[in-house]
Amino acid sequence: MTIEQMQEELAALVPKGTVRSRESLKEYVFTRMGGVADLLAIPADYEEFCAIAAYAARNGVPLTVLGNGSNVIIRDGGVRGIVLYTAGLDRIEQDGEWLVAQCGARIIDVSRRALELGLTGLEFACGIPGTVGGALYMNAGAYGGEIADVLHSALAVNPEGKLVKLEGEALSWGYRSSIFAEGGYLVLEARFALKEGDRADIREKMDHLTELRESKQPLEYPSCGSVFKRPPGRYAGQLIQESGLQGTRIGGAEVSRKHAGFIVNAENATAGDYISLIHHVRATVLEKFGVELETEVRIIGEDEAADRA
Repeated sequence: MTIEQMQEELAALVPKGTVRSRESLKEYVFTRMGGVADLLAIPADYEEFCAIAAYAARNGVPLTVLGNGSNVIIRDGGVRGIVLYTAGLDRIEQDGEWLVAQCGARIIDVSRRALELGLTGLEFACGIPGTVGGALYMNAGAYGGEIADVLHSALAVNPEGKLVKLEGEALSWGYRSSIFAEGGYLVLEARFALKEGDRADIREKMDHLTELRESKQPLEYPSCGSVFKRPPGRYAGQLIQESGLQGTRIGGAEVSRKHAGFIVNAENATAGDYISLIHHVRATVLEKFGVELETEVRIIGEDEAADRA
């Protein structure tokens, strides 16, 4: 089946959404690099989300879910099959004692809505730029908090394409991992269990964490955020800094001079530049300290563009 044929069939399934073929993904990720998607599908609601997922499963077409693209590197060869882009599913609502957010809502916006409602627990997320779906996928965390601490339950699509509610041990939380990363489940909606708090105290904490982030992170450059997971008992950024790697470049990718745990797109970097620099950093730290750094960033796509009909 050709890309054009799949585009036509998908478009009929998502009349309120959008389906584009051979779409460059550079503008959909924070690193501002990467190849094209065979098909980019943007659902307008849960029904269309499920229709896209079911179509991919039924036809054996690879499906990649992309949120805000803040912790993703897309290889230069692009992504085969369908990229399901969740930006249109961004509603955030209060439901009694819960704060409910769709998968495409930014987690930073959920934390701001919690502030407006005088709810505490999500302050740690005030500087995390990813979506709710991405935050659940990797159990995102910062400054001593993580999603597992505040998530009550999630509405998801299981590998068979059925809607399921997940909570408790079924979420399989780990450090920067979850059932969504390991078990093939797709996030539709998150239900957060927060507590009533003092708005002034919540705002003060969020302002403090925002100041810390802005003072320490290289926000002036495109990047994928923190590249590596924290090794047991150590800090990746400190190991990289002590390896003398800050400022090291491959092509247009550079180990940040401001925070060694970040690799930035300093000058028209390609994904190949970025990935080569990640390999160099890992090899250098392993040789110097005997510590094998594990990537936190999600790397997807093909190294080389494929010829497609």
